[in-house]
Amino acid sequence: MEVKIVTAQDLAGAVSIIDVCSQRGAFRGEELAGVGRLRETFLAEIQEQQGDAPAPGAVATPQVEEEPAVDTDSDE
Repeated sequence: MEVKIVTAQDLAGAVSIIDVCSQRGAFRGEELAGVGRLRETFLAEIQEQQGDAPAPGAVATPQVEEEPAVDTDSDE
């Protein structure tokens, strides 16, 4: 059986994905508690894997760029 290892970088990437999805409103209200628990579990594991290094609570979260609104009612 092959042993698979999830690195701190993998977990940090998952945390970033959770943050972006949350910013975009991808989760319903009743899902937020579970998603938050999972995010905190990932952050705790990152901290444990990195030992004394600071936990990436400040994981570089990609900024969501809003598309400019398109006026579809224009007669041009």
